[in-house]
Amino acid sequence: MLNIIWPVFIIISFVYAIFTGRVNEINNGIFESASDAVELSITFLGTMCLWNGIMEIVKRTTLMEKLSKFLKPVMNFLFPDLKNNPKANSEISMNVIANILGLGNAATPLGLKAMKTMQNVNKQKDTLSNSMAMFIVLNTASLQLIPTNVIAIRTSLNSANPTQIILPVWGATIVAAIVGVIATKILIKKI
Repeated sequence: MLNIIWPVFIIISFVYAIFTGRVNEINNGIFESASDAVELSITFLGTMCLWNGIMEIVKRTTLMEKLSKFLKPVMNFLFPDLKNNPKANSEISMNVIANILGLGNAATPLGLKAMKTMQNVNKQKDTLSNSMAMFIVLNTASLQLIPTNVIAIRTSLNSANPTQIILPVWGATIVAAIVGVIATKILIKKI
């Protein structure tokens, strides 16, 4: 649907610019936007490299095992049918930890890996398991201690205080996670 809406908006914008004599403004906007996109990409690249490097260090030390062990009671509550699946629990824990650290780009491949592992043990291959549904809810809520992407965007836009967003992000993601988990637990019991 969006692949129809956006081209229509672009065409309408060009036609409007031609009839109102603002073609120059569109050209300037295109080049300024392209420059801003490159700047933002470079900012994201630096942020992603930093945090992915930290995640790689965490993976190669015993810290990941300790964090996974710390999260085990929560994982057992959220994913009771995966208690006896250490591989799935480890992958889910790594994804949750990456999300908590604000590493959405590092969390995505970990999440896909976890979903693949859960699909392998799923008895109904054409239907999401309860654990898969809960995992999607957790990833959508995306609990974050450090919202690196938002901070990077605010930094690239010359925000006076780019980290000012941290407290609202904490509130929003905690509420989203709690509501999502409760709703999912209730719906899982009814199904």
